[in-house]
Amino acid sequence: MFDISIKTQSIRRHLPFVLSALMLTGLTGCSLLSGDKKKPPSPKIAPPETLYNNGIDALRTRRYELASAEFETLQQNYPYSGYIPNSQLMEGYAYYLKTKYPEAVQQLNRFISLHPTSTDSAYAYYLRALCFYEQIADVQRDQQGTAEAMDALEEVVTRFPQSKYARDAQLKIDLCRDHLAGKEMLVGRYYQRERNYEGAINRYQRVVQDFQTTNHVPEALERMVEVYLDLGLTDQARKSATVLGYNYPGSQWYKYAYDKLKSNHLLDGKLPVPGTVVTAPAVKPVVESHTSDTRDERMTAPAALQPAPAQPAPKTPVTAQPVTDPTPATKK
Repeated sequence: MFDISIKTQSIRRHLPFVLSALMLTGLTGCSLLSGDKKKPPSPKIAPPETLYNNGIDALRTRRYELASAEFETLQQNYPYSGYIPNSQLMEGYAYYLKTKYPEAVQQLNRFISLHPTSTDSAYAYYLRALCFYEQIADVQRDQQGTAEAMDALEEVVTRFPQSKYARDAQLKIDLCRDHLAGKEMLVGRYYQRERNYEGAINRYQRVVQDFQTTNHVPEALERMVEVYLDLGLTDQARKSATVLGYNYPGSQWYKYAYDKLKSNHLLDGKLPVPGTVVTAPAVKPVVESHTSDTRDERMTAPAALQPAPAQPAPKTPVTAQPVTDPTPATKK
C-alpha cells in the first residue's frame, strides 16, 4: 500500500509536465501535417540582367510570386537601368496571372504614367482593362465593377483603335453592355412582380434605348407589353409589340406578346404573324444583338496574353543580353 501511494503521488506530481509535453508534441505534429506553404525566399541582389532573367524564368515556370519579387527587386535597386520599363510591365503581368488584380492595376498605372510613349502602352492599357474585366460580379450584385471595366476597355479602343487589342476590347465591351442590360432586366422583373410598374417600365425602356445591341431587348419589349396591359394602356402595349414584331418576328418573346394581345382582343391587323418575314419595317428598327449572354468567354485569355510582352531596347549598355519573350514576334 505504501509503495502504491508513493507512486500515485509521483505520477500526480509529474502529470502537468507530461500533459504539457504532449500538447507541445501535438502542436508540432499539427504544424508538420498542415503543410503550411512558406513564402518564396526574397531575391538576392544581383546584376539587373540577372534579376530580369530570373523573373522571366519564373514566369515561364508559373512561379508568379517569385517573378514579381524579382522584377520588384530590380526596380528598387537599379532605378536607372534600361530594364526598368519592361520589368514594370512584366511585374504587372505576373500579378495578373496570379489574379492579384489590384496590385496589377497599380503596377500598370505606374508603367503608363512613367512611359506614356512606350511601344507597349497599348498592351499596358489592355492588360489593365482585363484586370477590371476579370472582376465583374454576378448580375445579382452591384455592377460598379462592370462600369469600370467598360470604361477601361473603351479607353483602349479610343487610344489604340488600329491595334489588335482594340478588336478584342470591343468584343468585351459588348459583353459588358449585355451584362449591364441583364442587371436592368433583373431589377425590372423584380419591380414588375412587386407591381411597381413605373419602376419596371423605366428599367425596360433603358434596356431598349441604351443597350440596343444586346439580346435582352426582345424580352424588355415583351415585358413592356405585359406592364402596359396590366395598366390598361392598350395603345402603348400595341406600340411595344409593333417594335418587337418588326425587329424580332421570329423571337419567342414576340410570340408571347402577340398571344397576349390576341387573348385581350387587341390585334388590329397591323402586327405581323409571329415567324413571318418582315420586308418593310414600319418603325425604327432596333439592332439585334449577336453577342453571347454568357460570361464564359471572359475567362479565356486572348492569345496576346500567353507570352510576356517583348522587351524594349535598354537605355544603357549592359554586359549581357536578357532572356527574350518565348514568342516575341507576336508583339511589335
